[in-house]
Amino acid sequence: MERLYLFDTTLRDGQQTQGVQFSTAEKLRIAGVLDELGIDYIEGGWPGANPTDSDFFSVVPQTRAVMTAFGMTKRQGRSAQNDDVLVAVLDARTPAVCLVGKAHEFHVTTALGISLPENIANIAASFAHVVAQGREALFDAEHFFDGFKANPEYALQAVHAAYDAGARWIVLCDTNGGTLPPDVQSAVQAVIASGIPGDRLGIHCHDDAGLAVACSLAAVTAGVRQIQGTLNGLGERCGNANLTTLIPTLLLKEPYASRFETGVSVTRLRAIKQASRMLDEILNRVPLKQAPYVGASAFAHKAGLHASAIAKDPTTYEHIDPALVGNVRIVPMSNQAGQSNLRERLAQAGLKAVPGDAALGRILERIKENEARGYSYDTAQASFELLARRELGMLPHFFDVERYRVISERRRNARGELVVESEAVVTVQLPGGAKTTSYYKNDNPQDMQDAGPVNALSKALKTDLGPYQDLIDDMRLVDFKVRITDGGTEAVTRVIIDSEDGQGRRWATVGVSANIIDASFEALVDAVIWKLCRDRAEN
Repeated sequence: MERLYLFDTTLRDGQQTQGVQFSTAEKLRIAGVLDELGIDYIEGGWPGANPTDSDFFSVVPQTRAVMTAFGMTKRQGRSAQNDDVLVAVLDARTPAVCLVGKAHEFHVTTALGISLPENIANIAASFAHVVAQGREALFDAEHFFDGFKANPEYALQAVHAAYDAGARWIVLCDTNGGTLPPDVQSAVQAVIASGIPGDRLGIHCHDDAGLAVACSLAAVTAGVRQIQGTLNGLGERCGNANLTTLIPTLLLKEPYASRFETGVSVTRLRAIKQASRMLDEILNRVPLKQAPYVGASAFAHKAGLHASAIAKDPTTYEHIDPALVGNVRIVPMSNQAGQSNLRERLAQAGLKAVPGDAALGRILERIKENEARGYSYDTAQASFELLARRELGMLPHFFDVERYRVISERRRNARGELVVESEAVVTVQLPGGAKTTSYYKNDNPQDMQDAGPVNALSKALKTDLGPYQDLIDDMRLVDFKVRITDGGTEAVTRVIIDSEDGQGRRWATVGVSANIIDASFEALVDAVIWKLCRDRAEN
């Protein structure tokens, strides 16, 4: 099998995403996950460009992956040895160095303001110097495909300047992200025909036309043997080629699966969903449910016809086994559901022994009644499970909430700073008659992420649940969605809350009320009860 190398630039190109700024600790955590996954090259950033990148390279541990520092080719009027920007990149002492340079004549004359021959000389001198320092050299040929379309002779001259100077990899970049897959394929074939073999070529695509993954695969088909991309498709503007889509495709789809091997094994592939979630957690982002392979909806089957077929043979509506990428099959419940969906969903919840069609009919009827009132079980799978357990008499009694109170105050403190304080009290009656009353108030009124009334209620509810406390200590609220389901002054509010625990489980619950706080509290209570049901069953 041929070797295909995976190059991750989440820490460099991904950090150019609007609103994204990694700390050094976060970059180290991401690098560790990428290394464990089996990525071949990790581009850590641009030393000297900002303090975080410089700090990262000063503390980065040894990795199996080849750690790579990014920079640019030397500037006009300086030697490679005396260009302080290039010197800073080499001073990071990484095994590999990736330098970006222009391959499009328009950018040479317009952006750099130098002559075409001067640009070629700068590329050659830069890579000769990097290679002389004993580093593995990569050339990011910026705007290569646009340059090749405008002036193929000059674009080829630019990549050959780096190749002839000893660069290990010539990376063809679709920097503006607008090239179509057939044009990528024909341009790669032209580069190979010009004398640069495919096992010395890489591909770096942006997603401005939504084609970064397709263009990367077209380049592999044409002969390149290194793919660059980012976790979750992070990157400037519309992002880069998404490695969480590319890697499963390469490992599981023909003709790639039987032709190529990568540093990521099929066994390690099961960790790719968790890697995707880890990045979203660091960025405080809600995971994209429709993301291929790793999204929560990637293997969700809502239609009754689909669920019926899935129960007979999952390949009827699934292109791969979800377990291969660490994902799971979901059969959502809604008022469009039939008994096939219901049986499958109950089985997934561990409720296989359902007493006859009459019980199924009761559950379906209750779902339809509740959804008419504003509930939605399409995404709130945990609340559906609790509804089914209640109808079947299979829901244990854990506790009753006697009362709750929450107060929020927004004011200016003595220094004129805006602060928001929220405090909540929850009284719970436990089996046997014992009662607990828990209080929570946010400690830092200036921390707006900790100042909400729902957060205060959640913290108070989970402060003291007596014998169940150990089971809920690792719970946390990770997403909160609100929708008004009816207009007017008496509008009904639907709240869906996503929770997560230390085992990596994520579940959604729903609450409905004319009062947004009450709807939120209903969803919070359901989240705790679902957690107790699952953990009690496992312990």
